Amino acid sequence: MEKVKTICPYCGTGCSMSLSVQDGRIIEVKGDKDHPISQGELCLKGYYGYKHVSDNRRLTTPLIKRNGNFEPASWDEALNYVAGRLTAIKKEHGSDAFALFASARATSEDNYAAQKFARAVMGTNSIDHCARLCHASTVAGLGMTVGSGVMTNTIPEIGSDSDVILIIGSNTAECHPLIAKQVIQAKKRGAKLIVIDPRWNDMANKADIFISMRVGYNIPIINAMIHTIIKENLHKPDFIAAHTMGFDELARSVEDYSPENAQYMTGVPQQTLIDAARAFANAKAACILYAMGITQFTHGTANVVALSNLSLITAQIGRPGAGICPLRGQNNVQGACDLGALPDVYPGYQRVTDEKVAAQFEAAWKVPLSRKPGTRVTQVPHAIEAGTLRSLFIFGENPLMSDPDSGELRHAFEHLDLIVATDLFMTESARQAHVVLPASGWPEKDGTFINTERRVQRVRAAVPAPKDAKPDWWIFSELAKRMGYTGTGSAGMNYKDAEEIWNEVRQLAPATFGGISYARLENEPGICWPCPDEKHPGTQVLYKDGLFLTPTQKAQLLPVLFDPNELPTEKGIVFEKPLLGHIAEHVSAEYPFLLTTGRRVQHYHTGTMTRKSPMLELLSPEELIELNPADAQEVGVSEGDFIRVETKRGHIVARATVTDRVQKRTIFGTFHYWEACCNELTSAGELDPICGIPEYKISAAKVARSSPAEAAEWIKTIGAIYKVDMQSAGAQLTAP
Repeated sequence: MEKVKTICPYCGTGCSMSLSVQDGRIIEVKGDKDHPISQGELCLKGYYGYKHVSDNRRLTTPLIKRNGNFEPASWDEALNYVAGRLTAIKKEHGSDAFALFASARATSEDNYAAQKFARAVMGTNSIDHCARLCHASTVAGLGMTVGSGVMTNTIPEIGSDSDVILIIGSNTAECHPLIAKQVIQAKKRGAKLIVIDPRWNDMANKADIFISMRVGYNIPIINAMIHTIIKENLHKPDFIAAHTMGFDELARSVEDYSPENAQYMTGVPQQTLIDAARAFANAKAACILYAMGITQFTHGTANVVALSNLSLITAQIGRPGAGICPLRGQNNVQGACDLGALPDVYPGYQRVTDEKVAAQFEAAWKVPLSRKPGTRVTQVPHAIEAGTLRSLFIFGENPLMSDPDSGELRHAFEHLDLIVATDLFMTESARQAHVVLPASGWPEKDGTFINTERRVQRVRAAVPAPKDAKPDWWIFSELAKRMGYTGTGSAGMNYKDAEEIWNEVRQLAPATFGGISYARLENEPGICWPCPDEKHPGTQVLYKDGLFLTPTQKAQLLPVLFDPNELPTEKGIVFEKPLLGHIAEHVSAEYPFLLTTGRRVQHYHTGTMTRKSPMLELLSPEELIELNPADAQEVGVSEGDFIRVETKRGHIVARATVTDRVQKRTIFGTFHYWEACCNELTSAGELDPICGIPEYKISAAKVARSSPAEAAEWIKTIGAIYKVDMQSAGAQLTAP
């Protein structure tokens, strides 16, 4: 039996795991006891979420759709077909008629190859990925304040150094269980835990202070804490004067946000807000952990900036255990961003609009490059409708379930001339494609993942890929050669392995990755970037010297306001161009419920991998919409009854679970299950004006009792829409 160490393919924590391999199959998975994060443990998905690798529904050969049906093809036939179609579309409609959805689940090397293909071969910066839908507001908000949209500290510091931990908008125990373990270790040391969330979760159960808030009202709560800290002189004037700009404007902006006013807006007792503010400001080392309960709003950037303001005025940054810690949701979403799978930056966050940067990449790649930022994920439906986008390459993503307002996106896809998808399985999105290419999975290829703390870690091939499945970087390389990009070294894409790609990354983003080699990663438990040379140890804590990555090297404090109509005062303080939060869609008499979405511990993203891992599917086989007991009584439903949930975008039918985890007039659901995906209900209409993130956390909805007959009919309807093979899909939404 062979033991192979690699990195977990699920959340952004980056746990190291040991795979036991026999006869080319994984037979057991254990946590790596020598790893600083996993420390010998894994979560539910880590232990049991590997069986999909050997599932008989894996894609194993290229497929081309002819006369509405997929037919097997050889790699040469499929690649030549795609290359020919892309060449023709580029010639007729221009480079920007192409867009590429990259993958937060694929390796860094895969993502580098994808963005190079888009830029060097297709001539466009229209490459984006799911970060646009989860932490684009982190990249923008922290970029505006401290200069870089990344986690400032490492995960082990939470357990060893933080004495106050503020968790806001993060269901840490379910979505990042091994980070929750660090929080529990800190609690055992005597650390204080503050949890702010509209929904009761396992971390709230362990909190010293739990702030149960109305969905969407993060800004009034954060501003009330800042107001209290300034009023009680708990801020750090010396640090503020030496290392920040904009304090006077910030102080003026929070004058309206007294704890009393915040209580009026949010329903949170003012003394609770005062207690939280004092605890955070007086800590020796306080860290903020946040996730998509902060970012996935049309004012997500404003939320992130408000948290940055809180951290900076208290000098809770730049020390072990003190900092701002966005918890990234997917195993390599950090790496996909770092490697340039974004429409406005090259690898290492070097801007495509910077003439000097673009010239450097032109010199390396030996092609002219566009200086125009590309199309964002959230702009794709409108670009298709306008006729400017004609072809889409989707690799390792399932946007028809993960993106908001699925119906709108499905309709848009029908008007594309060419959709190419690479994946492990025939996903809901792949079924809409014209060409589907079989990809290698995470334990079948070499490369790197970069976790939420910027830790670059080695991913190692442990088992062979099934039949003709190939690494994504190989697919992009072969397409590039067929489209005439045939130079040597960095002037082409004739790569022999993942390490060669990584070494090219090191050359083109040396300040970030220059010192991180595969050889070093074989002997170290990951290295946190920036790491400019091979003698550099990596950077675990950012900004220790008080110098921020802004043009002035000072952090920028910025006024963040909330809808002035929500204030109890007649007129709020006026600013010329504040960051402004508001509720994107208010409840009404017709739609009296507020739908908010999230994730569950048993499943991951759209369920492509976890729902094909039998233990995880057994534990959570179907969607359960959380409904408060008082609302359940009013609607006339009990535990397990079917309900119909409807918004202005559409409806779903699912079972109800009656629980006081959600507040009255609030319902909670996920997007793990095609049978009842809540993104049929969410909105893509209004976007964050800075980063373009859509609204996932607030949708006005109505709820009605349904029936087993309606549920069965719904399964048929949505199954036909998604083109599901009902015999092999194992649909779970059935009558009791």
